[in-house]
Amino acid sequence: MAAKSKATSELLLDRVLTSLSDDKAEDVVQIDLRGVTEIGDHMVIASGRSSRQVAAMSEKLVDRIKQEFGFTCKVEGRDTGDWVLIDTGDVIVHIFRPEVREFYQLEKMWQPASAS
Repeated sequence: MAAKSKATSELLLDRVLTSLSDDKAEDVVQIDLRGVTEIGDHMVIASGRSSRQVAAMSEKLVDRIKQEFGFTCKVEGRDTGDWVLIDTGDVIVHIFRPEVREFYQLEKMWQPASAS
């Protein structure tokens, strides 16, 4: 677990955003959770065009984090590809198909009222 201590939340956030950009994620939103909740420092919400793209982006992101930082993320929902949750510890990542993202509207729940 020593490798994880080298992964600051800012480094993880940067790696997450780069990975999503490389894989052509759409509508990427980054939310600062510091001082709001203890679940993590940052939340990233992104969309993929299809279940296949959502699953592939999540798989690549998890692999890249393991290679770069030496730890395994917790992942939920990769099998269906509608909504994948990746928990790196400090950065929580949600990758959705657009219809599922619209239905749950996580951004509205987590963004400050002034950002709406």
